[in-house]
Amino acid sequence: MKKLPVYLLLTAVGIVMLYPLLWLIGASFKSNDEIFSSVWFMPSSFDTDIYKNAWKTVTPYTMGHYFLNTFMIIIPKIFFSVISSVLVAYGFARFDFPFRRFFFALLLGGMLMPSLVTVMPMFMLWRELGFLDTYIPLTVPYLFASEGMFVFILVQFFKGVPKEFDEAARIDGCGSLKTLFFVLVPCIKPAIVSIAVFTFLWTMNDFLTPLIMIQSVEKYPLSLALRLSVDSTGQNYEQNKLIALSVIGLIPSVAVFAAAQKKFVSGITAGGLTG
Repeated sequence: MKKLPVYLLLTAVGIVMLYPLLWLIGASFKSNDEIFSSVWFMPSSFDTDIYKNAWKTVTPYTMGHYFLNTFMIIIPKIFFSVISSVLVAYGFARFDFPFRRFFFALLLGGMLMPSLVTVMPMFMLWRELGFLDTYIPLTVPYLFASEGMFVFILVQFFKGVPKEFDEAARIDGCGSLKTLFFVLVPCIKPAIVSIAVFTFLWTMNDFLTPLIMIQSVEKYPLSLALRLSVDSTGQNYEQNKLIALSVIGLIPSVAVFAAAQKKFVSGITAGGLTG
């Protein structure tokens, strides 16, 4: 009974935090007039035709097509991010080479650089190479551990794994790569899951980079497809249809986060606490 007020307070805070999401879902079934006339999330009637029309989009392609485009970016991007970040972090954490601290400082400095600074140079580079309007500019840079934060998180995890593991693996005849993938990687699974989840969520929400690199509507990812539901003035559009599209676009992110929540949270907390 002593903890009852705490539970009631946490429940109230949880409801306040979840209400915008509940309203978003409820508003996707409302008419445009009802959306602006009531703050209550429950619609007066459930109009499922809104979702049917939203799925068709205003283009010749359905939402399924744009989901496929998005996953054609996300899957290689996650794979490249994990592999390259693990290898680079392993080098910084376990090997002593000239200017190691200097290069690690450069890596940390890169984390402070706004992404907007690099967008135009990257655009000019890929234009000269002839790869604009393809998914290569959106995926290939991640082969080179371009996200410094991921490397930093993994370095902290590697430092938390005793070096005796490496020595025992070498006694058993394992080289550096075998030690990494068969001994150390299983120890840092939470960090790897965190990197994968971050990459997934950031890619789903990325609007500017695909807008600059992709010109064909056929190749648009989901973030750009949502923008097609709003006209050039940003005024004349169906709000309920746009909200329905937003709900559809949220489903993969919510599902991935829910599935990986335990390892994701443990990866973030452990990475922050490891010295």
